[in-house]
Amino acid sequence: MLELFIKRDEKQRQIILVEDGKIIEYYEEKEEDNRNEGNIYIGVVKDIVKGMQAAFVDIGIEKNSLIHLKDILEKKDEKKEKPNINQDICTVIKPNQKLLVQIKKDSNEKKGARISTHINLPGKYIVLMPNTDIITVSQKIENKEEQERLIKLVKQNMTKGNGAIIRTSAEGKEKEIIDDIKYVENKWERILKDSKDEKQKVPRQLYKSEDIVEKMLMDLANKGIAQITVNDSIDYNEIQKIKSENEEYKDLSIVVKSEESIFNVYDIEQQIHKIMNRKIWLNCGGFITIDKTEALTAIDVNTGKYTGNKTMEDTVFKVNKEATIEIAKQLRLRDIGGIIIIDYIDMQEEKDKKEIENLLKEELKKDRSKTQIEGFTKLDLMEMTRKHICSHKN
Repeated sequence: MLELFIKRDEKQRQIILVEDGKIIEYYEEKEEDNRNEGNIYIGVVKDIVKGMQAAFVDIGIEKNSLIHLKDILEKKDEKKEKPNINQDICTVIKPNQKLLVQIKKDSNEKKGARISTHINLPGKYIVLMPNTDIITVSQKIENKEEQERLIKLVKQNMTKGNGAIIRTSAEGKEKEIIDDIKYVENKWERILKDSKDEKQKVPRQLYKSEDIVEKMLMDLANKGIAQITVNDSIDYNEIQKIKSENEEYKDLSIVVKSEESIFNVYDIEQQIHKIMNRKIWLNCGGFITIDKTEALTAIDVNTGKYTGNKTMEDTVFKVNKEATIEIAKQLRLRDIGGIIIIDYIDMQEEKDKKEIENLLKEELKKDRSKTQIEGFTKLDLMEMTRKHICSHKN
């Protein structure tokens, strides 16, 4: 059973997704955080940095945002055609030129936001990609016939010049997808019209991305959240509004509790405390450690107290197998994004490595976020990437 807990106080909001009493996703929103990822702006090019093939763009927020040449050029299906990133950026954009952009990565204390002209506008069943003909399906939909059906359906109902990512929730749907295409395309038309309004000031925000709770409810519409527990009228009213606008949530139960009692179930406070630990013990006696750096997240697997009772290879494989299941859980639980390097205990057998890689892929199917497994490197390190569900301030 899926349940959502939202606790708000003066300093922060905690959002917790619980499945059968265990926390599977945890997010914190600090009062001072100003998350803009996903927002769409009409901005003005300020400085072009030829040596970086990039430009700084004023989009109306505190720091100028950075855009690279590849994020200005027409979006291509890179499996078929690579963009020409060797051309001079000065032939593509000019100072004081207006640009319609979306924030792809939030700013932090050191850097401004990363932006792109490649817009992604999410709906329940598709993510609209204007100005491209690319139509692709979530890798979590594995049935080839269903993939082909969905691509054909979207092509037939999508306006020419628009592309889409077909989401996992689209599997088995038809009318709902058609309605979603119309809804998201209408939203895009309004944004486009607003961007061309010469009476409005530039730069300015044209579209605000859904907050984390809205995104969760959109993503989990077909998973069946049984109950949402809140402690604040702001969240209660927002969820009631979402419930009234979405048929999927007509039977959703919304419970209000006090700030002191909202987490008095499932040992939630204790579970939250464990999320902060660097070391996570495995049931077999082994453990993993998680270390975040600015460039990547390193995860190390250790045998710990486990010695096994068979061969060394069996011992190593058992720990690596249990670690894989836990790593997939922790990536989702901690919303770890970017490049992730997993240092498994060395395995001699190629079949064991392949089994661990396949197990990791299988466990990551439970994750709402996009993940990409690159496999073992020459140094026997597992390399993968994961996209943040919720933007983080580092």
